Amino acid sequence: MSVVDRIKEYILLGRLAPGDPMPTENELSERLGVSRSRVREAMKTLSALDIVEVRHGYGTYVGRLSLTAMVESLAFRGLLNAQDDQDVMADLIDVRQLVETSLAELVVDQAEPEVLESLRRLTATMHEKAARGEEFLAEDREFHLLLMRATGNALAVQLTGAFWDVHAIALRAVPGSTDLAQTAAGHVAVVDAIAAGDSALLRRAIVAHYAPIRERLGHRAPPGGTTGE
Repeated sequence: MSVVDRIKEYILLGRLAPGDPMPTENELSERLGVSRSRVREAMKTLSALDIVEVRHGYGTYVGRLSLTAMVESLAFRGLLNAQDDQDVMADLIDVRQLVETSLAELVVDQAEPEVLESLRRLTATMHEKAARGEEFLAEDREFHLLLMRATGNALAVQLTGAFWDVHAIALRAVPGSTDLAQTAAGHVAVVDAIAAGDSALLRRAIVAHYAPIRERLGHRAPPGGTTGE
């Protein structure tokens, strides 16, 4: 087992939480029976993965365990060439649609009135900006995050934010343009389905929401499993 894996095991077995202090370099070296230089290199790797956070002058702590490293890796891959952009985008749409449709029933069951109100406000802003020919990236991102927050699934929220960020980067190199009014209307259909308390309708609205970008990419939805039907 590598030093990196042994430090991760230490965090897990010790049930350490984000923000908890880590042992010093000397202490870890003694605990693991390896040199300080190997501990130092392992901590650099773990820091890049956001598993630990080095606060200079204060020590090392368990990191936020965010998906930042994954986002940067996917984004870089997506920027390598145009074909990768489209491949990354198609894969992202499949995964985003799968996550959202799979959790549709939870969204319908658990979305509070204030969540619906917030979603309505976001779609209203989308329509206003679309009418002016303005993009509404911030509202789009917040909309999808709100959907996942309604489920109470923290990992789904993190994944949604991460995948949305990569989606926004990769989309820049995809030929064609976005129909802003159609996109805004797609978000409204999602909110209407939630308000109707109909999870099957919500799944269909989510699939329809992603259809225009699939057409732009020339990709079809994967067979089965994404609509929840």
